[in-house]
Amino acid sequence: MKAFLILEDGTVFEGTSIGSRKEIISEIVFNTSMTGYLEVLTDPSYAGQAVVMTYPLIGNYGVTPDMESRRAWPDGYIVRELSRMPSNFRCEGSLQDFLKAQDVPGIAGIDTRALTKILREKGTMNGMITTNEAFDIKEVLPRLKSYQMGDVVSRATCQETYVLKGSGKRIALLDLGAKRNIAKSLHARGCEVTVYPAHTAAEEIIASKPDGIMLSNGPGDPADCKAIIKEIRKLYETDIPIFAICLGHQLMALAMGASTYKLKYGHRGGNHPVKDLQTNRVYISSQNHGYVVDDASVSPKTAVPAFVNVNDGTNEGLSYVGKNIFTVQFHPEACPGPQDSGYLFDRFLEMMEG
Repeated sequence: MKAFLILEDGTVFEGTSIGSRKEIISEIVFNTSMTGYLEVLTDPSYAGQAVVMTYPLIGNYGVTPDMESRRAWPDGYIVRELSRMPSNFRCEGSLQDFLKAQDVPGIAGIDTRALTKILREKGTMNGMITTNEAFDIKEVLPRLKSYQMGDVVSRATCQETYVLKGSGKRIALLDLGAKRNIAKSLHARGCEVTVYPAHTAAEEIIASKPDGIMLSNGPGDPADCKAIIKEIRKLYETDIPIFAICLGHQLMALAMGASTYKLKYGHRGGNHPVKDLQTNRVYISSQNHGYVVDDASVSPKTAVPAFVNVNDGTNEGLSYVGKNIFTVQFHPEACPGPQDSGYLFDRFLEMMEG
């Protein structure tokens, strides 16, 4: 069946329908990872977005036991070629069947290189995936331009508190749309991890007397999370060590009076170099974000830059002055991506040791 991708600038791509056949409007973003498409699909940070994979062949090893959350989150999926005959000893099914089962519509057979160049040159924009061959472009474009993500954090977070038992440090993980490997990375180091829904009151977390607090990744515009920001400010006021990733990093900065801004087309992929300003070493990182903290808005009395993006110089982390708090924009838990920066979890444990 034919499918169409319509961008808000009026560009139309024609391809083949994959997955669900429902019509969606979403923000169109691209990911440069060569592998790890299942981890990308199950990353809650993609709630409210449709993902373009820049690598041309997707699905060649099928669906494996590597889901990063309970379900797929992107509104849509866009690929050059979808493998119909997956081959891998861990394969449990085809990506096409997975997309159908998860009710994720998509389009294959389009020039994803041309699409990515448009998004790089004009910036991230909204788009529609439809199988309706009789669509009216004049009717569609106003709908695209008016699309808003809404409260995606409430959709992506867990609905109730749960615990990963352990005999080591007790960690409170605030789930803003967390990938499973964050909790797993801590649990693998012996920690007992209690995962809290995003809108949990700071008082409840503090009352549990954790050894440390993790703020997770998540979707959407950080400035929209006003209620959560107020609770994070209360966590900052304690002496509990805090480590934050991605959206958590942004919300901590906002809680302390800094500001964020939207990147032209974001950082999404498994190959982004970041420099640790403490050691001057460069690490290859996994990233998925469309917003960054504005360095100029951060008071040097509050925090100092800890990491910087080697490609464009944007902020990739902060170390808070006089506090046991450090935050990073990238994903040290990888999945998909390199494990270069996994040492940050060890740094967090050392911080809790005093």
